[in-house]
Amino acid sequence: MTSVAAAAVVTRPPPARGLPWVLAVALVLTAIAYPLTDGAARDAVSWSIVLLGAGVSVSSAAVSRGRRAGLGVLVGVPLLAVLAEALGLSTGFPYGGYSYSDALGPTVLGVPFLVPLAWLMMAWPSWVLAVRLTAGVRPHRRPALRVLVATYLFAAWDVVLDPQMVQAGYWRWASPSPGLPGIDTVPLTNLAGWLLAGLVLMSLIGLLVARTAAPPAPATGDGPPLLVLGWMTLGGALAHAGWLGLPGSAAWGTALSLPVLVALARSLRRRSAAR
Repeated sequence: MTSVAAAAVVTRPPPARGLPWVLAVALVLTAIAYPLTDGAARDAVSWSIVLLGAGVSVSSAAVSRGRRAGLGVLVGVPLLAVLAEALGLSTGFPYGGYSYSDALGPTVLGVPFLVPLAWLMMAWPSWVLAVRLTAGVRPHRRPALRVLVATYLFAAWDVVLDPQMVQAGYWRWASPSPGLPGIDTVPLTNLAGWLLAGLVLMSLIGLLVARTAAPPAPATGDGPPLLVLGWMTLGGALAHAGWLGLPGSAAWGTALSLPVLVALARSLRRRSAAR
């Protein structure tokens, strides 16, 4: 084998590198079908979206930060999700009183399997975008601010998602008011709970990445989770306004996305100026 051929073999990207993109594109195409379906077909679409989203998160973490990081995310996020949701179901803390329907299938500690997978779908993209948005912050301030930004993104995503899931009949709230203006099916306690749970979760992800990520800094893998986050929030807001009859959550999703879009635009402009 010549030295050129050997170098080509060594530098050729592994086939798994494209997996996050395949899963992310499949998720987007599947999500388009959600407002066009109902009944059992919509349940199947919901399951598919969550499974694909979880796959994007785990494969992206593994490709961009190493297999140990991917495994840490795969195990750590669902475990914390089950514990937090089981606590919420049994005590009402920190979200408020709620219950799941049988439509979500098998459970562990009363928590449907789909729920920790949904946390997995939401958590890693929120973390990845927070890493991007805080890249220009002074190093000693960066870890704490990264956790706070990721927590905001994680909770903002749920502001859009939760009314949609209540509408689909997947869970219901014992006392849905007071809620955000325009959203009368989800209480404010849920938002407070997601902020608290997100703070714990993002701190956990920060520790996992710091202790397991393989050098060098990630060169690939961040595009797919960012695509998922952007589509599920902004695309979700569009679906809420146009097809699902949820204008309140559509407006809140758009409003909560604006500061993120402004911060992202400034970050990209700084990077362009630095080159």
